[in-house]
Amino acid sequence: MRIGYLECFSGISGDMMLGALVDAGVPFELLAETAAALNVGARLEMRKVSRGSLAAIKVDVLTEEQGPSHPGRDQGTKGTSTEHEHQHDHGHSHAPHEHGHDHNHDHGHEHAHSNHEHTHEHDAHEPHEHSREHGHQHGHAAHRSLSTILGIIEAAPLKDSVKQRATRAFQLLGEAEAAIHSIPIEKVHFHEVGAVDTIVDIVCSAAGCEALGVDRWMASPLNVGSGTVKCAHGTLPVPAPATLALLGDAPVYAAGAPMERVTPTGAAVLRMLDVTYGTLPAMRVEARGYGAGGRDTPGEPNLLRVLVGEAEENSEGTESIAVIETVIDDATPQLLAYVSELLLEAGAWDVYRAPVQMKKGRAGVQVTVLSSPKLLVRLRDLLLRETTTIGLRWRLENKVALEREFVEAETAWGKVRIKVARWPSGEVANASPEYEVCRNIAHQHGIPLKQVMQEAMRAYADTVRASKTDATEKGR
Repeated sequence: MRIGYLECFSGISGDMMLGALVDAGVPFELLAETAAALNVGARLEMRKVSRGSLAAIKVDVLTEEQGPSHPGRDQGTKGTSTEHEHQHDHGHSHAPHEHGHDHNHDHGHEHAHSNHEHTHEHDAHEPHEHSREHGHQHGHAAHRSLSTILGIIEAAPLKDSVKQRATRAFQLLGEAEAAIHSIPIEKVHFHEVGAVDTIVDIVCSAAGCEALGVDRWMASPLNVGSGTVKCAHGTLPVPAPATLALLGDAPVYAAGAPMERVTPTGAAVLRMLDVTYGTLPAMRVEARGYGAGGRDTPGEPNLLRVLVGEAEENSEGTESIAVIETVIDDATPQLLAYVSELLLEAGAWDVYRAPVQMKKGRAGVQVTVLSSPKLLVRLRDLLLRETTTIGLRWRLENKVALEREFVEAETAWGKVRIKVARWPSGEVANASPEYEVCRNIAHQHGIPLKQVMQEAMRAYADTVRASKTDATEKGR
């Protein structure tokens, strides 16, 4: 399995993700072509920067309004940096536009965010580059609805898998904003400049991740930062409401100087990739990349690191398995049986239920789901959606399994499939008839199930003996 691991010790934003992907080997030309394919009047600029004396790649989104780039400028202490980190991330507004035309953004952030004058009170940001201190009167600027943005993505000449991922990210971002402000999702709008940056960041991230060919994305716990941000809705704590909504139950913490470290775009990218969280897994690292944010904070490299490689396989056939558990005391047996069927249909390896004694003497049922780590997010969300539980726990464990195969044994009532498990040496470790096949035969012929199963095993044993005899004869 090819794994991509995101080390978010200084958070994650759209520009950090793009920089890390390029540094890990994704051709910058691919991202530039992806941005151009969107036809939204934006282009990408890449430059090498230094963060805490570490070399990294900085990728910026430039719109037609922002004019030419300045390749000779200082690389690392000022600039597009944090501005781009926080940019579009808060670039939504709600119809009708409530603030009139007098909200010049006092933004130390990259772009104006629609109705947000998104700045940190702790003076975290320097002036804009690329003429981003243009002081737009955003009351006059156009806004894009979610459906319009999804239409732009759908119309772009890109791979379907890239468009599907990007569409999911924007859908999640829109749902988060709608829930936060208690408005229908169709009334969530993104400011023209902010929307362009967000579209490019998310779609290019999807294209870059596709190019790496990663099967499963993982991440470290997230350093979300601290402090407050000023926006049209008031002074709010970091992480911003949209970021917090998107992150869900992801493990988070705050460290370092007060600043916003995980942006809504960064959070949307994590959700888009169905990231699972945990420590660095056993893997052979084939590529690594460092993506720079906009600030060069002394002693705190503002970087996102991505590691890409193959999962280390154990000689004993060990592989990872996701274990999801929840305890429910207010669901009917019919509901739990139905949900178990849904989980199996969705790809779970196994689902089992066990009675448990809960607090205050209540009887409950513990539901345990075993699956591939790839399906963790899907099965987790299914449990939360379909059952009455309001919480669950999950973990990754190691699994070892014998090689299995199926053979057929001929009985008086027809063929029966036999599941055969073998040791690595090839020797048979166990053999058993398939229950459903035996059950159907017993029901059809009106005979005891145990008789069918016994006859199936006798027939299988006869087949094995016959095979050994043939092998012996041929060897003479």
